[in-house]
Amino acid sequence: MTKAPAFLYDCDTGIDDAMTLLYLASLVHAGEATLVGVGTVHGNVHPLTGALNTLRVLEAAGIKAGGQDEQGVPVAVGADRPMAQDVHYAVDWHGTDGLGNTYLPEPAGRPVAEPAAAQIVRLARALPGELTLLATGPLTNLGAALLLDAELPSLIREVVVMGGAFDHPGNITTHAEANIWHDPEAADLVFAADWPVVLVPLDATHPSAVHDDWLDRLAAHDTPVARFAARVLEFYIDAYTPTLRRRGAVIHDALAAMLAVDPDLGEYAHRPVRVELRGELTRGTTVWDARSLPAEDVRRPVKVATGSDVAAFQERLLASLQSFPA
Repeated sequence: MTKAPAFLYDCDTGIDDAMTLLYLASLVHAGEATLVGVGTVHGNVHPLTGALNTLRVLEAAGIKAGGQDEQGVPVAVGADRPMAQDVHYAVDWHGTDGLGNTYLPEPAGRPVAEPAAAQIVRLARALPGELTLLATGPLTNLGAALLLDAELPSLIREVVVMGGAFDHPGNITTHAEANIWHDPEAADLVFAADWPVVLVPLDATHPSAVHDDWLDRLAAHDTPVARFAARVLEFYIDAYTPTLRRRGAVIHDALAAMLAVDPDLGEYAHRPVRVELRGELTRGTTVWDARSLPAEDVRRPVKVATGSDVAAFQERLLASLQSFPA
């Protein structure tokens, strides 16, 4: 039997990160994955807000969190700004509280004192070759961890990143996707490192948008977690509907998590990836050489998701949100 994946999740807990946490929690309850830690970063919200949101979501899902011990998932606060630019929050998409302006009560748990980048290094050294490092926010914590420990790439089993755009328009500028644009320097460090990276860009996530039927089925499932998910999604749906031109939302981060669990759901290209750091109009853009020429880039190729089995993704995500007890 294949060993269940062990996830270390780095995120900026807004709404699609929250859905991803619920998906991961469903796998933990089913014995299909372990969650060894969570770190938060600037992006959708301030990282402390993101950490508190993470605790709220995990507690709603029946996962003890906040303690740096065997009984709970440690939640660490990470970088509160990018490496080389000003910080920017996505309150128009996630609300000022990051969870759709639901202003939920304080969580029972608290974040640990250890910074998120240090937690990455510590857990990688404690579990060499075992961790899937799932990153669905700006990559500042990962970039900092690489600077802290030059041996880190040899200790991580796989890095799975939601970010970037290639043949799809950007979602924060004309060319750049938000997670990469929030810290281009850190992202380029991650893509330059000698570790296996799976990149799940807007090219793969946008076609996976959920719409009326899926949302109605979630809302009709009368359990606490399903009600929680439906309530948090309301703000996100309102934000996305003008872009999609119909009621719906793109739950980007959950697709990255699901491809980490079941890579066969995706379609991929293997190419080195770089990030534009200086362009006046294109800073933060992910760039690959799509020409049918021998590769000249010395970087390790990134496994880039170009598509997925959308129906399977949607059904599995819905089933995970409906899997929690009444």
